[in-house]
Amino acid sequence: MRDTTNTEVSKARRVANSNGRVALVTGAAMGIGAAIAKRLAADGFSVVLGDLNLDAAESLAQELCAQGHTAIAVTLDVGSDASIHAAFEQIVAHFARCDVLVNNAGIAKTYPFESYPLAHWRAVMDVNVTGPMLLAQQAVQHMKKQSWGRVINIASVAGIRASAGRTAYGTSKSAVIGLTRQMAIELAAQGVTANAIAPGPIETPMVATLHSDTTRDNFLKQVPMKRYGAPEEIAGVVSFLASDDASYVTGQTLAVDGGFIAAGVLEI
Repeated sequence: MRDTTNTEVSKARRVANSNGRVALVTGAAMGIGAAIAKRLAADGFSVVLGDLNLDAAESLAQELCAQGHTAIAVTLDVGSDASIHAAFEQIVAHFARCDVLVNNAGIAKTYPFESYPLAHWRAVMDVNVTGPMLLAQQAVQHMKKQSWGRVINIASVAGIRASAGRTAYGTSKSAVIGLTRQMAIELAAQGVTANAIAPGPIETPMVATLHSDTTRDNFLKQVPMKRYGAPEEIAGVVSFLASDDASYVTGQTLAVDGGFIAAGVLEI
């Protein structure tokens, strides 16, 4: 029989450490965001699910509450500073604090570089870069009151290795990685850490739409594990970075990619 004692003790410690703390997850209605929200709720955080799809976010919040967790849903358009301010007004009114921010919401489409639409470039930068910065500025005002906070930015391997058609998306995720480092050095003295996660190919609704059969085949050829990841595998890393165990980890970007970034020649 497998000894689960250490796992249970570790989970109990995480729940105890997170007791009373509040985590905001953006793009939380589905995919990676939903998996992160579920994991942080299981870790003992009160979870705020921010999403444009309020109905789906409320459905997940109700599911979490039915399981004995604390969760609320708020309408959040990460590309709108007015929406960000309104969301934080709701968070403060309900919880009076924000301890963890997971900047997960993002958008992407693929176009050839020479015909990349300017309107989409600007939309991607607003949602993927400017939004996380504004959200962090709001969240840090509350984190510093407790001299404790976690900003976790979901970047992408596309911000580390260029991929065809991803002029805006890849550039935006490179910017998120740089933004993470900037946050880390400026917020460290206030007890706030900032780290990024760079997912590789993950099975999500967005990926199902964005990845053609050719894209999927190319990824599988370059991922040593020969599979796409699951949203829960990103959520597990978020769980660590949001915990007290990660108190001396800041300014880092962790690729969760089945070995994609590390890979060179895979066959001889």
